[in-house]
Amino acid sequence: MTHLKKATALALLMSLSGTVYSTAAIAAPDYAKIEERKNAKTKIMGERTGKKVVKAFDLYNEDKIDEAIASLKELDPSNDFDKATVNRYLGSMYAQKENYAEAIKYIRSAIALDALNFKDQAEQFKLLGDLLVGTGKFKGAIKAYNDWMDFTGEEDGKVYARIAQSYYELKQYSKVEAPANKAIELDKEPNKQYHMIKIGAYFELKQYSKAVAVGETLVRLFPEDPQMWVRLGSFYMQTEQYAKGQTVMEVAYKKGYFEKENHYKILGSYYSLNEIPYKAAVVFEKAIKDGKIERVKKNVLATASYYHQAKNLKTAAKFYEEAAKFDDDAELYRKAGSLLLTEQKFSAAVKKLNKALELGVKKKGTTYTDLAEAYLYQEKYKKAYQAIVKAQEDPSTRKFAKGWATFIKDKAQRKGVKI
Repeated sequence: MTHLKKATALALLMSLSGTVYSTAAIAAPDYAKIEERKNAKTKIMGERTGKKVVKAFDLYNEDKIDEAIASLKELDPSNDFDKATVNRYLGSMYAQKENYAEAIKYIRSAIALDALNFKDQAEQFKLLGDLLVGTGKFKGAIKAYNDWMDFTGEEDGKVYARIAQSYYELKQYSKVEAPANKAIELDKEPNKQYHMIKIGAYFELKQYSKAVAVGETLVRLFPEDPQMWVRLGSFYMQTEQYAKGQTVMEVAYKKGYFEKENHYKILGSYYSLNEIPYKAAVVFEKAIKDGKIERVKKNVLATASYYHQAKNLKTAAKFYEEAAKFDDDAELYRKAGSLLLTEQKFSAAVKKLNKALELGVKKKGTTYTDLAEAYLYQEKYKKAYQAIVKAQEDPSTRKFAKGWATFIKDKAQRKGVKI
């Protein structure tokens, strides 16, 4: 909260004046009445009350806020203007003490008397709104801010933004857009937060296309802000505009705007979705190497998967093996062995497949079948035959393995090898 500034007794006496008006805040701006209020004669605080208020402020200037409050509370002003003024100062002092419940109570009392000068009464409406926002009383804050606009006939971008934020906090998301737009319209300089309030509401309403439109506006307004680019890039994922998302994230990547691990993952996802998995793999591998993406199993595995999708099988096998080492993942060793077999790296394939079996891989039939093939191409017929016999124990590969067993046996015999 904004703290009450200390004032000298002279400055205080110069401020103890106000305008008398008879009409309370109305439902919509009455500009004739507003002008009447502004131009009405001022009223000076009574001499008796004024002297005691000055005394209270002397205590306040000595950092004796509690004593100043006690002094003001002893007063029993005889007219509404004096009462409203004393309540106004009590509200400000309690706000400085961060006793917001009391501050709100006295400010409400000051407003209700409808006796302060125009400027001071207007300030109380706005201060009440700020205090209510700060204490989570958003419904009351919206009313206070609307009362301020009705009372003054003025509009303020910050006030509209606080109204928008209050509706958001109340989860009345459909009411956020209008005041947020007014805040944007009235503010002389573009304010990111006003746009972000709208984006938050659109996401809650699942109006992702609108969120994207605001994101595009933010990139145009703040092209040098890294967050605007990566945020927009992530928004396109929600609307399945993968080509646009990739373009935006590529720009952000090349400009060095990525600050979080997730940014690299989003770009990788776009490359994959746009059927360019090799680029995803390269981005991931470099990010892991540079420490931008943590070298943990799930990230290493993602790199392996991207290389696998890109048909870069040898490199994929390398990353599957690395991922497998984190927790002795038998299935990943099997995958690495299978890819190495496809790449005709038979000796390496045998090592990975045997490791998978050693760790209790679930797909035993498939693993033994691949192992038999790797041995066969190395002309290790006995080991190939032993492996294919083991493959027959798995119902899922039994039929295939029986056919292969005959083939391996015949080939071994032709080579003069007894099985």
